[in-house]
Amino acid sequence: MKFKNSLLYLLGLLLVACGGGGGGSTAPAPSPAPPPAPAPSFPLPTTGKASADSPIAAACGGGSGTLYANAEVEPWLAIHPSNPDILAGGWQQDRWGGGAARATMSGVSLDGGQSWRRTLHPFSRCGGATTGSAGDYERASDPWVDFGPSGILYAMALAASGATQQPGSVSAMLATRSLDNGQTWEPVQTLVRDTGSLFHDKNALTADPYHPAFVYGVWDRLDSVGNGPTLMARSQDAGASWEPARAIYTPIQPGGVAQTIGNRIVAVAPGVLVNVFVEIDTVGGVSTNWVGVVRSTNNGQSWGTAVRIAEHRAVGTRDPQNASLLVRDGAILPSIAVGSNGRLWVSWHSAEPGGRHDRIVVATSDDGGISWTAPRVVNQRTDVAAFTPTLAAGRNGQVGLLHFDLREDTADPSTLLASAWLLTSSDGITWRETKVWGPVDLSQAPNARGYFLGDYMGLVARGDRYQALLALPQRDANNRTDVFLLNVTPATTSQAVEAPRLRALSANARAGVDALAQQRTQWALAQRRNAPPER
Repeated sequence: MKFKNSLLYLLGLLLVACGGGGGGSTAPAPSPAPPPAPAPSFPLPTTGKASADSPIAAACGGGSGTLYANAEVEPWLAIHPSNPDILAGGWQQDRWGGGAARATMSGVSLDGGQSWRRTLHPFSRCGGATTGSAGDYERASDPWVDFGPSGILYAMALAASGATQQPGSVSAMLATRSLDNGQTWEPVQTLVRDTGSLFHDKNALTADPYHPAFVYGVWDRLDSVGNGPTLMARSQDAGASWEPARAIYTPIQPGGVAQTIGNRIVAVAPGVLVNVFVEIDTVGGVSTNWVGVVRSTNNGQSWGTAVRIAEHRAVGTRDPQNASLLVRDGAILPSIAVGSNGRLWVSWHSAEPGGRHDRIVVATSDDGGISWTAPRVVNQRTDVAAFTPTLAAGRNGQVGLLHFDLREDTADPSTLLASAWLLTSSDGITWRETKVWGPVDLSQAPNARGYFLGDYMGLVARGDRYQALLALPQRDANNRTDVFLLNVTPATTSQAVEAPRLRALSANARAGVDALAQQRTQWALAQRRNAPPER
């Protein structure tokens, strides 16, 4: 946490009068102290609160570091395919500072987000899993929910016990489904489970919108050396059972190690799938990153070679007043969406020339991911850090992009102010901006090796507007964050701003970006190898 600098103020002068003759003098009264500055006000939404006080017993433990009870972070959002009033969110419940959370939870609304019914997922002991059951783990993370075309609701999470990749540790990918809009959940199924040196991380779940029988879970698996293929588990019977997990892409770096992270599958057309990822290639302790995809034309039975979209330049978000204070912003994770016209959109972080902070860039594909446009910078304030982009397909080919930035931050070292913004575009070139919420004080968020609201957040399109599911900080040490659903009507009268192409970096600028990116990447990898799971 940040603290104000200690300042000493001179409140008055003590004047001593020297007597002369028969007369005396009296010292003037001290000047009154100036009134204290008003505390910053960061009001939260008055409606749309999806989370509530934690239902987990106070004695339930199992994590490491500070326990942020009542803190909900990393929300995801899904909308029912035939009834837009039915929404499902998933989030981490009671975040641990050392990694993951006591449980994951879903919230379901049947009235468009006005009211919510919350249910813990039995993916961990604190989530209700019994001893010896499929969810018998210390903690859970990376919550994902999605509706299939027939209305079945699916949930997936990472579960883990013990220190990551240490003897006795275990990590697993778990899934379940609900046939009644999240009121009840079927028994948990294990998609993969490994102990010791292997660690499974950063999962995503997709219900195929064209084929009700197909559901896909995808993630990366990291070994003790640093290699990490993309793994997928597939269901062909609407989640009743799952095929064994298998590698669908294995990066190879001669003379070094390579891994993927941030995998997520989308369906572009019947049978055609695209999985996006960031690849990290490391040789001699130096890492380079790039964004790419792999494609399948047979519902995931087989996958083609990787298609490289662009380099990945993220350096991550830091407090402008104190660069040693980090924001856990999901900088290493891309976002992907399929427009109603079949266009693919991918967004990620990219450092500006000089490498001081990240911007949000977008690339598009009109041929199912085979070829891509050059990335364009889309956030409207490029003089401050922008982070955590989330894409959602809107109506008539439009796309919405939700992100945070620090434009409303001040020089006050006791706060770190961020605001959420929605960008909309139909062509990827011109964008309009609408404020979603803020500012909020990130310094009040759980500190999980950086101020943490989540590596991602939720966004869906509903007609001509969007609904965003955000974790927002409160100024309450006993309730650091809550999850809110916010309705956003995109601006139509504001000036559309053309997004410039991502500029090529000079040798000096590239050196600065690469140095910071390598530091960030090496830091992230070290945390994954030597600490409990962070995602």
